[in-house]
Amino acid sequence: MKLGNAPCSWGVFYPTGNRITATGYLDAVAQAGYRVTELGPLGFLGEDAGWIAAECRARGLELAGAAHVHTLADPGTAPALTAALDRQGRLLSAIGARHLILMDESEFYPVTAQGVVDEAGWQTTMAMIRAARVQMAGYGITLHLHPHVGTCIEREDQIDRMLAETDVSLCFDTGHHAFWDQDVLAYMDRVWDRIGFVHLKNVDATVRARVLAGELGVNDSFNHGVMAPLATGAVDIAAVMRLLVRRGYDGYCIVEQDPPANPQTTPDVLARRNLDFLLPLMGG
Repeated sequence: MKLGNAPCSWGVFYPTGNRITATGYLDAVAQAGYRVTELGPLGFLGEDAGWIAAECRARGLELAGAAHVHTLADPGTAPALTAALDRQGRLLSAIGARHLILMDESEFYPVTAQGVVDEAGWQTTMAMIRAARVQMAGYGITLHLHPHVGTCIEREDQIDRMLAETDVSLCFDTGHHAFWDQDVLAYMDRVWDRIGFVHLKNVDATVRARVLAGELGVNDSFNHGVMAPLATGAVDIAAVMRLLVRRGYDGYCIVEQDPPANPQTTPDVLARRNLDFLLPLMGG
């Protein structure tokens, strides 16, 4: 099992306009003690494979792959997805990374219909996922679909249907699954054979309760700190790690600590605390 972290833990969700530079992020994630990273939004680390590989190597970092967000239910965006995935495929294959995580874009949905699509929208989403899997396979890269809150693939029945209608691997995110008070451990056991990548997150039970009660919107909840440090949230991350160890999981586990709007602790400190919590659990 390989533990890593990702640029989103430092508030990097877009290629530009971030508070931290590419080299600043690579320094920070390495200094926090991690030896694996994701690429972040396409363009954040640039698209010079040689430079990225050299900068990672200089810091003892391995690149696990990348995550890509797209409006999967909008058929008009299919050409844009194809073009973006070609860029991702060329970059990742040149570096030697073999994983791409695809997720739907929650910002696509209106606040009054978060994650709601009709049957045509669902079929468009499935068609994009299937095409993306084949496209990435052409680069020797495995595509993993990441269920994401506020999208049309977030609840267990939706994930089940997606798995039944595609051959795609699942990037299982503990925090996003628990967001709707779903049983993380039971679902991991049930779909174990489809899990190819893991994101480790936790959820703040108090903030989640406000969302479930309709007092707080999905997107706003992130600014209120719905994603909690791994040791303190509603998900039993220690039990998740025991399951991974017991099952012999030998893939990537990427920590994602989405920062709230007014963080009380720096990303560097949170990243180290999360790693210190996880390391003793690696042996079961």
